[in-house]
Amino acid sequence: MPELPEVETTLRGIEPWLTQQTIDKLTIRQASLRWPVTSGLSNLVEGQTILAVRRRAKYLIIQLEHGSMLVHLGMSGSLRVVEPETELRKHDHIEMRMRNGAVLRYHDPRRFGCWLWSEGEHRQLSGLGPEPLSTGFDAERLYQLSRKRKVAVKPFIMDNNTVVGVGNIYASEALFRSGIRPGRSAGNISLKRYQVLTDHIKTVLQAAIVQGGTTLRDFVNGNGEPGYFQQTLAVYGRADQPCVSCGTLLKELRLGQRSSVFCPRCQR
Repeated sequence: MPELPEVETTLRGIEPWLTQQTIDKLTIRQASLRWPVTSGLSNLVEGQTILAVRRRAKYLIIQLEHGSMLVHLGMSGSLRVVEPETELRKHDHIEMRMRNGAVLRYHDPRRFGCWLWSEGEHRQLSGLGPEPLSTGFDAERLYQLSRKRKVAVKPFIMDNNTVVGVGNIYASEALFRSGIRPGRSAGNISLKRYQVLTDHIKTVLQAAIVQGGTTLRDFVNGNGEPGYFQQTLAVYGRADQPCVSCGTLLKELRLGQRSSVFCPRCQR
């Protein structure tokens, strides 16, 4: 599933081609996504100019003169800017043609993403926590929210009410770098250790963005290129392999129906 770095990478790839450009035609070939594409979306957006493209959590927001489109890549979705004559692929469900000649295509084999319209705030964005790379996310926030909480620290930091966009891959890697076991109770972690964890969440996400995200199966960025952060993964997907730091065999446990790999020696 595309996580925050993949979505940020996609944003940086498509934004220069879309901002301040007018939508000439929006073609919807498959409207049955996770949530049905807003009825009449083509009529709502054609002829409008895109004022900005931005990200909130794992959502992309295409801001128009009147209203905005909320786009989510789901489990396997991708957005690519292609040449106008580029042949359509199977699962190219939505195509947006700009008057400057740019063509944006939404590809989603599993159809678990979304394209939704709103003239106000999108309800999917209400109640979200701060962005992990913003000043609104810090150790004090994690410490205060975790007091008397028995939930394991990994699902705690993956909760969008705590902080947005810290998905399974990056939570695993940040916890390893911090020396914290993913199953440890969030309420039993000190402020000092939360400071270390906060710093590593930020550095892991920043590094992944620089390297174009993590390609595990389906993800490509806005230019159709894969991400390369997977080459530096220390624990995610490496159960029963030696720890990159101490050589101990990594172990795996299930937390919130997700696999969590950790080093029993380096993480406590």
